[in-house]
Formats: sequence, structure tokens, C-alpha cells
Amino acid sequence: MMSRTLLCLAVASTSTVALADTVWLKNGDRLTGDITVFDGGKLMLTTKYGGAIPIDMKQVKTFESSHELLVKQGKYDEQKAKTIKAADDGKVTLENGEAKTVDIASLQQLIKPKPVITDLVWTGNIDAAVDFQRADTDTDDYNLAFKTTARSGRWRHTATGEYNRETQEQVTTTNNYTLDYQADRFITDKWFWDGRGNYNRDTIEDLARQRTVGTGPGYQFWDDELGAFSLIGLLNRTDYEYRDGSLDNFMSASVRWNYNRFLMGKTLEFFTEGELGKPLSGAANYSLSSDVGLRYKVTSWASLNLKMEKDQVTGSSSGDLNTTRYTAGLGLTW
Repeated sequence: MMSRTLLCLAVASTSTVALADTVWLKNGDRLTGDITVFDGGKLMLTTKYGGAIPIDMKQVKTFESSHELLVKQGKYDEQKAKTIKAADDGKVTLENGEAKTVDIASLQQLIKPKPVITDLVWTGNIDAAVDFQRADTDTDDYNLAFKTTARSGRWRHTATGEYNRETQEQVTTTNNYTLDYQADRFITDKWFWDGRGNYNRDTIEDLARQRTVGTGPGYQFWDDELGAFSLIGLLNRTDYEYRDGSLDNFMSASVRWNYNRFLMGKTLEFFTEGELGKPLSGAANYSLSSDVGLRYKVTSWASLNLKMEKDQVTGSSSGDLNTTRYTAGLGLTW
């Protein structure tokens, strides 16, 4: 009985090792883990012992992977490989019904196929920035932002929020926050219908409150290991409340975008999101709210971030609004 148990454990252990992806380096080292992506000359290997490890592909002799990967060799040469087997130095064998041996140098990208419609997936990040300046004018600047997305079946839910506060000589010059909720229902793998609600509160600027509810169609151009890009056309009901008590209530049409792209083996992320709107009658000429930034991953969960935010409203009855804000800080990602 004991011998059977030991045999089963040995077989299970062997199977676990066999399922691990393996990378052989030119210096003789061998690394095991989970190959998640290859892009920008970096092969990303996720391990239990060292987290996510970026490997210079020029130092790789050969490698193997037991799970399906999307392989890109040329601009239009893209194929799926059920498995990738190790081959001679500088080569790998792609297997998908038939075997094809290719040069590692010919590979441009490896991506895990990621369907748009998935089971429950929860991702998000929190970015915080603090800036203290002590000079002729003392300035304290705080920024906290979060974004989280949950997907289950054909539904995708996204919640974002941000808080900004700045004081100069103990006088508050900036104090505002934003909350946003978005629900998407996918009709096909690409097309979806969006519904959202947004609330802005500012205790300093002339535009004190902004409330928006909207709905409209959206298109998901792609969503994979290297990033995502979507566009949404919205019909909105927007309410502006100014500090002097005046109100602007109007219908508007807008275009909303959400784009992110990982570079350098997923160690660097470029992201931008925002909305450009135009009232259907009267009120402001247009409004713009956008973020653009970079996020550098220090570990699998910690990052450094640099971001620019711009908010602009032109042609409103109570004057224009045009603010630009730059922040740098630390973040958490899951």
C-alpha cells in the first residue's frame, strides 16, 4: 500500500514538472515557470520562486511550453501553437496538428490567447502620489486613484475613482473627487452595449458638481496579454452645477476611449482613457476629460507611475474650465 502511494506521488510530481514551461539559456542555466508573453525582445516567465522574470531572448538557446500560445513571426504571419517543443540551439518546434521548426530570431511575439468572453476575472490597480515642497511657498499635494474591472460571462463591470487635494501655505487650492461606474453587456465577441454613471465634486473651482448618465454601443478592438483597446459612443444626460448656483442641464453625445499597451515584456505599461463630449443644444461647446501615463512594474504587484490629467470645458455660461495636472507615485496592481 505504501509503495502504491509513493508511486502515485512520484507520477503526480513528474506530471507537475512536465507541465511547467522551461527556458534553456546559452550560459547553460535552465529556468522553469509559466511563459506569459514575448514582446519587445523580452520573454516573460512567471515563477513561484522569483515572480515575473523578463529574459532577453538573445540569451535564450531554446524553450518549451505546454500551453497554447499565439505566435507572430511577420506582420501578417500569425498562428496558434498548441504546444512549443525545444529544438536545436536557436530553434523551437511549433505543434498544432503538425510540427514546424522555426528560428527563435524569427519570433516577434508570443501571446496567450485570451477570449473576450471569460469566466469571472477581477483585475485592478491603485495609484497614490504625494508631493511635499518646502520653499518660499510650502505646498502639499495628494492624489489617489483606483480602477477595478470584474468580468463574468457576457458582463463586464468597471469602477474608477480619483481624489485630488493641494494646499499652499495651509490654504486649500485644489480639492475634488470623481466616481465612475460602467457596465458592459457583450452582444458578440467585439460589440457590446454600455451603460454608465459619473459624479464629479469640486469644492474650489467654479464648476462645483457634474453628474452624467449615458448609454450607447461600444467596440472592443482587442483584449489580450499585451493590452486592450475599446471605443464607445454615448448619448448622455449631463448636469452642471456652478458655485454661484447657476445650472446647465443638457443632452450630449460623446466618444469614450480606453487603451493600454504593455512594453518590454510587460514591465512597462502605457495607458490612456478619456471622453470627448459635445452638447446637442446650447450650453458648452465641448468638454474633455482624459488621462495619459506610464506605469513601470517593480514587482508583480508594485509599480511606479507617471500620469497627466486634463479637464476642459469651453463655451459654458459660467466661464471656461481648463486644468492640467501631473502626478508621479507608487501603485498596487492585481
